[in-house]
Amino acid sequence: MERAGNKIKRFRGRKTILFLTLTIGCVAASQVDVNHLKKMPTAHAAGFGVPQPPWPVDDELGNGNTQGPATYFRAALQMIRPGVKSYQLAHVYSDTMPQSPFGTPLEIDYKPTQFIDFTEHAGNGEEISGGIGEQGTQFDALGHFGHKPFGEEEVYYYNGYTQDEVVGPNGLMKLGLDKVQPIVTTAILLDARKHLNGGEPMTAGQLITADDIQYMIQQQHLRPILPGDVVFIYTGWSEKWQEDNANPFFTEYYFAGPGLSYDAALYLEDKTIVLVGLDNPFTDPVNEGFLAGMAPPPVGAPPGLPFAIHHNNLTQAGIHQIQNLDLKEMAQNKVYLSAVFIAPIPIRGGSGSPVAPIAVGAPWPF
Repeated sequence: MERAGNKIKRFRGRKTILFLTLTIGCVAASQVDVNHLKKMPTAHAAGFGVPQPPWPVDDELGNGNTQGPATYFRAALQMIRPGVKSYQLAHVYSDTMPQSPFGTPLEIDYKPTQFIDFTEHAGNGEEISGGIGEQGTQFDALGHFGHKPFGEEEVYYYNGYTQDEVVGPNGLMKLGLDKVQPIVTTAILLDARKHLNGGEPMTAGQLITADDIQYMIQQQHLRPILPGDVVFIYTGWSEKWQEDNANPFFTEYYFAGPGLSYDAALYLEDKTIVLVGLDNPFTDPVNEGFLAGMAPPPVGAPPGLPFAIHHNNLTQAGIHQIQNLDLKEMAQNKVYLSAVFIAPIPIRGGSGSPVAPIAVGAPWPF
């Protein structure tokens, strides 16, 4: 019996090696048969699987639970395609970049060059103050948003955690940045500027619906969104991101923006994605004048939840968000499917972090 067991193990090992060899060979030959690029990741997900909800009773990871060998493998396939290139998806951090009205402005003090006595060393540095986790390209922990229903005293967070369970004297005791798992998976980039707005930047308050997402996937000849994927959406709003503003706190970029409709958030929740990121300031759509109380909330937002996308992603679905991405170059190069690496700073008790996602991919051959 022991010998038979060893034979089975060897057979399974050889079968796995054969599968990997065939998979890599198919991807390397993708210039000849590009259909492999659409079929194989789906076949892999079905064969090896990504963890699926429901998550454990005491869960703090949300859809971060999807990350593991299956998503790593999907990502690896994208990094061996012909024409592969890496993309930095964060804007440059500076104290003259546009700054969020919801966070303390960022200030950078560049220290003069320092010399160490009796050595040949010269060192440089800087001091950064302000809302480092709320400005620039930034990542939302699940504890960033809570929900206080009308008529109730309690505040609820992801997985039903309450205010006293989540928030302590030193920030988040649960659902904070120090609990976030590194994200290594495949990213789908949807070009809303091209396919929804005729090549022009989307406008303030303009919605990206569930039907729009499905339409863009079809138009870009992409495979379906898989559990554990990251979804990036390029709106073109980032063209308003300008450096060296005379008053960076009051810029057009942060007055409003396009964003996801509520039904789109529910659609992405159903797909069990791990993160959604746009090149806009809020992820939610914001009508011009809304922040000043002079315009209505987005169409379709539930009563009392004008930032319904933040609410659903963070408190209900366990989906992380990134705001203020720089997706222009990837969209121009049609890098619609890529490997992506995302790791926020693990600030103990923190709810938001600066982040510099890296995508690695090749132009989509359709």
